Amino acid sequence: MISILRINFILTALIVLTGCAGSMPKNIGITDNQLTPCPDKPNCVNSFSHNKEHRITPLSDADSDQWKKLIHVLNQQNNSKIIISEPNYIHATFTSKLMGFVDDVEFYQKDNRIHVRSASRLGYSDLGANRDRIERLRNQLNPNMK
Repeated sequence: MISILRINFILTALIVLTGCAGSMPKNIGITDNQLTPCPDKPNCVNSFSHNKEHRITPLSDADSDQWKKLIHVLNQQNNSKIIISEPNYIHATFTSKLMGFVDDVEFYQKDNRIHVRSASRLGYSDLGANRDRIERLRNQLNPNMK
């Protein structure tokens, strides 16, 4: 019979070996001319959401300079990787340093705004990490608006 200690060791080893990345979501992107709605968990923010828990203000007015600046800011982040970059849509991932948790962050240039969605792949709560990330990006894009 396997001891509880051995089971805990095996589970811990599996987590360390596989990381906490989770799989790439299949439901991200643009749906009905907006970013995919957040799931019913407090680990996502979306500028298209009407739900107070998930709602976040779009990043900024969208013009070609702001879009280019956004790409530059994303490329300067130590923990980000741009997965898709199109003329009006960006999908990037952010990976946490400690546990390797991956969050998917999307940007959609629509109606003269840069809309945003940021969601954790795993877990229930992110303790506000996605909202904080978007606010930091907002401050980097518009440093004079503090």
